[in-house]
Amino acid sequence: QLQLVESGGGLVQPGGSLRLSCAASGIIFSITRMGWYRQAPGKQRELVAGITRGGTKNYADAVRGRFTISTDNAKNTVYLQMNSLNAEDTAVYYCNAVPAVASWGQGTQVTVSS
Repeated sequence: QLQLVESGGGLVQPGGSLRLSCAASGIIFSITRMGWYRQAPGKQRELVAGITRGGTKNYADAVRGRFTISTDNAKNTVYLQMNSLNAEDTAVYYCNAVPAVASWGQGTQVTVSS
C-alpha cells in the first residue's frame, strides 16, 4: 500500500514561488509514474504534472513553463517547484501515482493572493 504525505504549501503573492514535497512510503517499487494533482474550490481534481521512473515529465497546459516536477529517489520524495504563481493556481495540491492508486492524502493548501 502506498502512503503519501504532502507538504510545502502556503500563502504567496502573485508572481511568487513555492516548492511542494511529497514523501512516499509503502509499496512504491510497482509505481511507474508519479504525479501532482490539484483541486480548486468547486472544481474537479486535475493532474498538473507527472514524471516517470525514467525521468520523462509532462505538464498540463495551464502550468507548463512555470512548474517543474522532480524526484529524489533516494528519499522517495517527489517535488513540485512552482514559479510565477497566479490566483488560478490556488488549490489543494496532492500527489499520487498516475493513474491514482493510493488513498488521497490530506494534500497541501496553496493560496495565491495579494
